[in-house]
Parts: sequence; structure tokens; C-alpha cells
Amino acid sequence: MTAAMPRTVLNFPPATPESDIIGADVGLRQVLDAVRLVAPADTAVMIHGETGTGKEVIARAIHEQSRRSRAPYIKINCAAIPPALLESELFGHERGAFTGAWTQTTGRFQMADQGTLFLDEIGDLPLELQPKLLRILQNQEFERLGSARTIRVDVRIVTATNCDLAQLVRERKFRTDLYYRLNVFPITLPPLRERRDDMVQLVWYFVRKFARRMDKEIDAIPDEVMELIKCHDWPGNIRELQNFIERAVILSPGTVLRPPLGDLKACTRAGEPGGVRTLAEAERDHIIKALRQAAGVVGGRHGAAASLGMARTTLLYRMRKLGIGQPQ
Repeated sequence: MTAAMPRTVLNFPPATPESDIIGADVGLRQVLDAVRLVAPADTAVMIHGETGTGKEVIARAIHEQSRRSRAPYIKINCAAIPPALLESELFGHERGAFTGAWTQTTGRFQMADQGTLFLDEIGDLPLELQPKLLRILQNQEFERLGSARTIRVDVRIVTATNCDLAQLVRERKFRTDLYYRLNVFPITLPPLRERRDDMVQLVWYFVRKFARRMDKEIDAIPDEVMELIKCHDWPGNIRELQNFIERAVILSPGTVLRPPLGDLKACTRAGEPGGVRTLAEAERDHIIKALRQAAGVVGGRHGAAASLGMARTTLLYRMRKLGIGQPQ
């Protein structure tokens, strides 16, 4: 009788108010404690963290736990809009203010009146616009492009950056007074590589999310696969992990997750000779283990290919590539 394949199973904890924030790592708990502390205030918050760590999720959590939660939550990425258009996006413009301005446009600040405006990648805000942002922070007023009429608003500002804004200040690429206005309450998000204890929960969260979306049922992840995922550095952080799991769900033919392990880099493993185990070595060991459990049978209902969730021809190809001899 074929031995059962190793599986990693997770029982999810009850939903929390931060239902989109997954994990119980100490660093993440500190972040959530800071969110609960600052959300009721109207203090300006600056969220620091690498790309893909979930800064926008934290910004939305601040809004949803604030007294402004029923008012608009408006976001804008300062790096995604050309500098020539960013002023219009932020403050709006009057008809005829510039070539192509056929109608009056409401800016993001006015849209966010009584609510929260999230300015992502604030380090990319052009120097010429920084005095206008400073004025809004000080006086809560501005003028649309092409207008002399002052508009007053009541907006809470939350910003985010993945760069060293203090260094930009030293290089005179960001105004000192604006930096201190925005950085009243800094929150720093830990990168995914520092949240190893959260990895299993995050993986299962995304597996179930995408499996449900694709009308699939995935109820197991091989221990070897989970170990490889946990030891990868994830330079793209949670966004990279999410994309990887989405591809894995698409590629999985059965109820066992079969991710594209070749997309992951080699990882360091404590206690192994040399400290490094390549993905090819891990895949080779995984296939050999499946062959042993199947008593050397490749195809068929109880063969290694079936337990690995791949076609017999695919397994034979992988065996040849990895130098695994076919059992007689």
C-alpha cells in the first residue's frame, strides 16, 4: 500500500478586524498595535517599507479604524503619474487651464474631503509640488489649476515610501519641513523574509483565495514544497508570494499544490553540508522519495506520477533531466 504523501495543514484563526492582514509575527503585531493607536487620531502617518510589503493595506486599515471610516478613502501613486499631470490629479483644474483641459476636474484632495488621502511613493513627489502639499497640511486649503478661488478641505494624510526619505532630505531632493509634517507617526513594515513564522498562514491564505476564484479544490501542500517557499528570500515580498501562489494554483492539476519551483532561487538550509541546497537537488530528492513510496512504479493510479500530480511523461522527462534512473 502506498504511503501517504507528506502534507502541510493549517487551521485558520478567527477573522480579525484587519481581515486582509495575515500573520502573527511579532513585528507585524507591533505594526497592528501602532495602527490601533494612531487610527483614532488625525495625525499624519508615514508608512515605511520595501515594495510589496502591504503598505496600502495598512493605510486602508488606518482609515477603516478612524472616525473618518464612513467618508471617502482616496489613494494616488505619486510615482505612477507623470509630473506634468500630477498637480492636476492632486488639486484639479479649471476648464481651459492648459491645452486639453476641456472640462473642470475635481482633484484627489477635494474627493477625499472629510476622509483620508493616501499618497503612495511620496518620495517621488516633484519638488515644485511640495510647497503646495505643505500648505494643505498647514491650512487645509488649495486652489485648482487655472483658478484663484481657494477651496477648503478637511483631509487626513497618510503617506508611504519604499525609499530612504531622510536621505532625500539630506540630498535636498525633499523638503525638510514637509518631511517632518508627514513623518509625525512613522510605521515600518517588516519584509517577508523577516516573517518566516507567518509564511505557512500566508501561503494557505493565497492558496484558498485563488482556488476559490478558479473553482478548484486544493487541500494539501507537500512539506518539501512548503519548506522551499519558507526559505526563499522573496525580494518582492507579499506581492511576489501572491503572484507565485496564483501561478501555482493554475498549474496544479489536482488537490495538491504543485508550484513552479524553478521560479525560486536556491536557499540556505542550516545543518546541511555547505549550508546550501539548490532547487534542482530539492526536486530530485522529492521525486526519489515519491518513487520509493510508490515502490518504483512511475505511472498508473498508485504510481509516483499520480502522487506528484503530474503526467507520467512529464515525470519521466524530469527524471531524465535530473539524472534519476528509471526503476526496472
